[in-house]
Amino acid sequence: MAATGRADSARGFTLIEVMIAVALIGILVAIALPSYNAYRERARNRNAAADIVAMGAQIKARFEDERAYPADLAAAKLQGRKDPWGRSYVYYNIAANGKGGARKDKALNPINSDFDLYSLGPDGVSKSQVSQKDSVDDIIRAHNGAFVGRASDF
Repeated sequence: MAATGRADSARGFTLIEVMIAVALIGILVAIALPSYNAYRERARNRNAAADIVAMGAQIKARFEDERAYPADLAAAKLQGRKDPWGRSYVYYNIAANGKGGARKDKALNPINSDFDLYSLGPDGVSKSQVSQKDSVDDIIRAHNGAFVGRASDF
């Protein structure tokens, strides 16, 4: 029996087989990654909305105690709270500062009559009108807390 230099049981993968396996893994990653990123973004939106609901409840409780909304988040003992994208939440006291700086809907009507509380969303950019393209990804509180969610859903 002649020695071939290689036993039949020591066979490895050919280059074609390895390339096919790598291509299949690449296709699976290309399909799964956008779905995973969309899931993470939805989770961040839900977390921001939950934070806004909780902070809004604390601000309303403070109103019940003092009969006035706090001037800012520091006065409400909520300063330093960060949204899921690492930015501070934005608060605007409509009763003290007037409707000029309040968030507005498409018809330029204020979306709240007590206070605005919102996150700038993933892009960190916002305009006062929630229907503008820079604001549609913001997580907002509207109708005095009856709606909390993405501005595009409002």
